[in-house]
Amino acid sequence: MLTTRRRLAAAAVILSGSLLMTACGGSDSGSSDGTTLRLWHYEGPTSAMGVAWNEAIKEFEAEHPGVKVKYEEKSFEQIQKTAQMVLNSSDAPDIMEYNKGNATAGLLSQQGLLTDLTAEAAKRGWDKKLSAGVRTTSQYDTDGVMGSGKWYGVPNYAEYTMVYYNKDLFRKYGIAEPKSLGDLTAAMDEFVRHKVTPLANAGAEYMAQQYLYQLALSRADRSWVDKYELYKGKTDFHDQAWTYAATTFADWVKKGYIARTSSGTKAEEAGVSFIQGKAPILFSGSWWYGRFQSEAKFDWGTFLWPDSNLAPGSGGNLWVVPKNSRNKELAYDFIDITMSKKIQNLLGNKGGVPVAADANAITDPRSKELIANFNTLSGRDGLAFYPDWPVAGFYDVLVSETQKLITGSEKPDAYLNALQKAYDKGAKRQ
Repeated sequence: MLTTRRRLAAAAVILSGSLLMTACGGSDSGSSDGTTLRLWHYEGPTSAMGVAWNEAIKEFEAEHPGVKVKYEEKSFEQIQKTAQMVLNSSDAPDIMEYNKGNATAGLLSQQGLLTDLTAEAAKRGWDKKLSAGVRTTSQYDTDGVMGSGKWYGVPNYAEYTMVYYNKDLFRKYGIAEPKSLGDLTAAMDEFVRHKVTPLANAGAEYMAQQYLYQLALSRADRSWVDKYELYKGKTDFHDQAWTYAATTFADWVKKGYIARTSSGTKAEEAGVSFIQGKAPILFSGSWWYGRFQSEAKFDWGTFLWPDSNLAPGSGGNLWVVPKNSRNKELAYDFIDITMSKKIQNLLGNKGGVPVAADANAITDPRSKELIANFNTLSGRDGLAFYPDWPVAGFYDVLVSETQKLITGSEKPDAYLNALQKAYDKGAKRQ
């Protein structure tokens, strides 16, 4: 359930959007002639998703003579920061990619800004193509909490986090591939001994908080995740899992596994440091996989975080249809094409994690490994979503507080107190 504070915040956003609509002369600027599908997404053109969606656009236009897709490039930050205002105006696209979770798609669904896709999901069979773990982020209840209720988005790929490691650097220093957390810490000790910072990290964005969340997950179970993400019980940031995560993360900074200077580093910089062969280890998502395939010029591999059944991961970002979309049927058709075998197989062979591909059609060896590891994680119910999802605004809190852990300006206990306070402001605890 959501707090009164969050309901009032949501109402304020709706009110501000209503004022915007009035300023724009209202949201109904005339019906579409059905010849253009306005589409927003923020995938890079060389990423697995970008390649697949570009092919889907070609397929769509071939199947809809006289209709053109007007793709408008938007960054993740642009969509994240302006979605509520834009979707409440006459400038809303017909279909867009949007982040999943309570604090994002869930909040927009609660505000009435997204189209209910429940009937289309059943009619077109999307509900049958998605596994239970992936489907969680498609549905939201009346409070905007994921996991049940109406369909407001469709993920046509999945994602999960893993350990990327530079095999050449491991060989250079005579270090074996880690099979356990003990092996991993021993490997990091060895790199530090050789004056090499083991972990690529980005304190200014999502990467650092995902390291910390993974440490917590290694001491957690599914009920812990459900309490935290779905409000199915009380979340205590001073429990064994969170305490272990915060103290271990701070200890890793002291030991030199994580550079203090990484507090201001962005994810792109961390990823590039791995691509350039400077960082031997990077823990991040499958969204990097295709890029590493095309840009890394050394031998590298991946493995799931050792000694943990859980890892950050979920269905991918959602295709959502704004309430003010003028071409909803065309939008549904486009989603359907991205769920087709042709597009799903292409996605899989380009380094993505498809949700409805033909397993025999995936021929790239690295892609096979990527999908196999996802199936292992998903098969043990190990997708644990992401740390910033539970409440609106929590992402920024996690960034700023985790930066303090990296710089040493805040101790683990104070860090956990800050998270508890922010979390409690955004969620009614049962």
